[in-house]
Amino acid sequence: MKAVRFNQFGGPEVLGIVDLPDPHPGPGQVRIAVRAAGVNPSDWKKRKGLMDRELPQMLGHEAAGVVDELGEGVADVAVGDRVFGFSGEGAAQAELAVLDHYAPIPASLDFPGAAALPAAIETATRALDQLGVGSGSTLLINGASGSVGSAAVQLAVVRGTRVIGTASPANHEYLRSLGAEPVAYGSGLVGRVRVLAPDGVDEALDVAGSGVLPELIELTGGTEHVVTVADFAGAQRYGVTFSRGDAGRAVHVLAEIGELIEAGRFSLPVAQTFPLAEIAEAHRVSEDGHVRGKLVLLVG
Repeated sequence: MKAVRFNQFGGPEVLGIVDLPDPHPGPGQVRIAVRAAGVNPSDWKKRKGLMDRELPQMLGHEAAGVVDELGEGVADVAVGDRVFGFSGEGAAQAELAVLDHYAPIPASLDFPGAAALPAAIETATRALDQLGVGSGSTLLINGASGSVGSAAVQLAVVRGTRVIGTASPANHEYLRSLGAEPVAYGSGLVGRVRVLAPDGVDEALDVAGSGVLPELIELTGGTEHVVTVADFAGAQRYGVTFSRGDAGRAVHVLAEIGELIEAGRFSLPVAQTFPLAEIAEAHRVSEDGHVRGKLVLLVG
């Protein structure tokens, strides 16, 4: 099979498409013929050597496609079914991928739309669960217009939460369409939020990693009410929870999201698609950081 791999750390030019042996599923896993795979900021961070240090590396944590091989004990899907989910090996940007966690693709979604979901909805749900976000509370999301942020907005609204979201003015109408009250990010954030919530907010989620943890702590009244998914150094400095998947992933959302999508209560736009061969360009666009919605590779 053809797959994305890099043999040294560096810029997008180190990425290559190589021929590798076909993978096979273990117990409880399925293999899919990949039709689309999501691109995430963690991909270019790995490529630059900012995360895992082993070489060579493959890429891709999420994919959608058609089941073509079942692992031992799998009885909830059949060969030929459309599914989306997670590659535990981080090797989903390939013609074939083994999925550890998966769910049927909602009927109204195509493969790119399904591939856009897993990382964003899992990250958002995990953070909301850690914060205990629920009905009647007010949540501030810093960086609310990206894929994880917009997922968190919608999933919090479903829980009955009031959401205030930071974004550039160009994205304020988009946030309103998702059910959030927008505010501009940058200097003076605390004052702008207090105009909407004079007594502060109950919880805050930092998706942008833009150095605002002190302001979020001030607005919530304590570090225990703040979670970041993007600022590891800041979390250590200020005593805030940094949410990461190795502490327990919210994979339950894979099976739950379809009902919300079919009811018109959740959507995650695909911002741009790229053929697998244009993986380097996908990294350049992702690293630029000005994407509303998800970047997706088209495979097969």
